[in-house]
Amino acid sequence: MPSSRLKYTTKPPSKMHFRCRAIALTAAPLMIARIKITVGEEPLCVISPESGRRKAGGPVARSAGDGDGSSDRQGFCREHRSAGIVSGDLFVGDVAGATCIIVDDLISTGGTLVRAARAARSRGARQVLACVAHGLFMPGAETALADPAIDRIIATDVVPAFRLPAGPVRDKLDIVPAAPLLAETIRRLHEDKPL
Repeated sequence: MPSSRLKYTTKPPSKMHFRCRAIALTAAPLMIARIKITVGEEPLCVISPESGRRKAGGPVARSAGDGDGSSDRQGFCREHRSAGIVSGDLFVGDVAGATCIIVDDLISTGGTLVRAARAARSRGARQVLACVAHGLFMPGAETALADPAIDRIIATDVVPAFRLPAGPVRDKLDIVPAAPLLAETIRRLHEDKPL
């Protein structure tokens, strides 16, 4: 298979996470499809819960919005980490009257997502959805994520939500299967097609 068709990291082997070529897949197409079903034609604002992850929300904002960029809004929260404690309440973005989609790579305990959701709500967001690739739901998540600032949680099934007990958080959880993304990737690799 020609290596020019594969997307993989170009870091030297001594600095790679893998000792072989690795293909980085994104859950964005899966999430965007579910967001469109969930919110329909409502005005959206995509929020990054950390200022350093603003670029991660870009593809979702462009694809989940109207497509021409005229109404795609983005926002972000600024946080500070010190001695394992996360704080900070700076919020940038116009969320008034919009459905806010908080995009992050994972949920651990949910504190970062709840802080971003509260900030969006305090600035007039109509509803808030948390959208993550990996729902780890570590101890404490069932309490933090029960916060009414978050209306829905969309996560893939890459990590099963076995740690999350039945209750209010499980009721607002929307699991998106990752199998179609993996199957399409395997098919393209098998047929020597670009990813």
